[in-house]
Amino acid sequence: MTTSTDHVALRPGAYADSVALLQVSKDVAAVDGVLAAQVAMATELNREVIAQMGFELPDTTPNDMIVAIRLEDPSRLDAALAAVDAALAAASRRSDGEASVEDPPRTIGRALERGDAGLALVSVPGQYAAVEAMDALDAGRDVMIFSDNVPVEQEVALKNLAAERDLLVMGPDCGTAMVDGIGLGFANTVQPGPVGIVAASGTGCQQLMCLLDQAGVGMTAALGVGGRDLSVDVAALSTKQAMKRLDADEATELIVVVSKPPAEEVATDLRAFAEQLSTPVHFALLGKGQPDLTAAAEGVLAALGREVPEWPHWGAPAATPAPGQLRGLFAGGTLCDEAMLMTQDRLGPVWSNIPLDPAYALGADLQADGPLMIDFGDDEMTTGRAHPMIDPSLRLDYLARTAREAATSVILMDVVLGHGADADPAATAAPAIRDAIATAREAGRELAVVVACVGTQGDPQQLDRQAAALADAGAEVFLSNAQATRRALSLMGAAA
Repeated sequence: MTTSTDHVALRPGAYADSVALLQVSKDVAAVDGVLAAQVAMATELNREVIAQMGFELPDTTPNDMIVAIRLEDPSRLDAALAAVDAALAAASRRSDGEASVEDPPRTIGRALERGDAGLALVSVPGQYAAVEAMDALDAGRDVMIFSDNVPVEQEVALKNLAAERDLLVMGPDCGTAMVDGIGLGFANTVQPGPVGIVAASGTGCQQLMCLLDQAGVGMTAALGVGGRDLSVDVAALSTKQAMKRLDADEATELIVVVSKPPAEEVATDLRAFAEQLSTPVHFALLGKGQPDLTAAAEGVLAALGREVPEWPHWGAPAATPAPGQLRGLFAGGTLCDEAMLMTQDRLGPVWSNIPLDPAYALGADLQADGPLMIDFGDDEMTTGRAHPMIDPSLRLDYLARTAREAATSVILMDVVLGHGADADPAATAAPAIRDAIATAREAGRELAVVVACVGTQGDPQQLDRQAAALADAGAEVFLSNAQATRRALSLMGAAA
């Protein structure tokens, strides 16, 4: 019997960002004789991930880099470590770029002094984001805050100041936007057209953009405002500013406001505000009794006098799965919300790390005896590591684990394409799906996997190519997350 060998070492004081270390880990894992590899900063979450891979870790500090390698044979260690060094050196070269005569600016304020940019993008750890955003507002610029984990009181202060100065704060945790035809963050490639979107939801915005693009309808802009903007605390401060911007744009014929479930009083106030605008406003606000995002997109098409197409899907119908539970593994929080809203009407309360009802909040083990849906892009799960649309490893590890559980009957997932996301998500997701189905069959049961693949043919990953690869692995694939959820519920015997 062959046994593996583990090597775990610390590199105190070494640093690379999470995206660079993801590529380092992939490069090392590809070395002949390496069974698994994880190179990461020693954050609490990364320590948990490495421990779940079966490695024994020494005491660490957040300034340590962990190098964890599992080898078929100890003789391969030198080659693996050489690959670590080479990959880290390559990452450093990509980061450093060419030597510059002028030192690069180290703050937003200094950067804006050197140019005439109208928008500043902030992507720093959340505790520092407000300072950089304030520099942008003080310079009279709009600001997009990609950073998450920004205290809500800082968000409110920034947005109040922006409103006073007729500026726009997009975010915090604004993952998707399109301004002047340029995608920012996780953005899909869509055609120009008459619709302007205001989004308190990143993947909700992407779902709408991709459905409308599929129907031949393009965008003037997509202005993200951050997932908390329609909360009681923030009271739609940026949503109103963004709506006013689009109302003043002659090319925008219809404004669409999309959000994960908002505070009821804020939604009521926002509808009243919309009546003051000259441009028609269509609301796509998720919530109990409200239309799903696909129905909202169809409503937009009707308002524009366009036909609703047959939304695409790929793959053969799955075999009838064994009785059990539905498991949802999402990278997009709004897509997770949408699936939970649809599921609770058919299967009852859904356990989640972003629950609709706090009584059904998951514990640290992310396990539950009942329908379960996890948002792997939630702030608590991205601290110290890249978003799952960039680094799928945590979610795919959970997929493999849950596929081995006899209680798992149907797995529902999203795969979100676009600029900024994994360049080829099917390259890792498809083998993981194939292995999950095979694992269940080896145990004598059928497991169904249903995927919502959100993207366009113009995206760098190409929607058709990605969807076909996922379908070839055994998944049923839909462009519409709502249709994917209905199919999952149908396989559970709970069709709408």
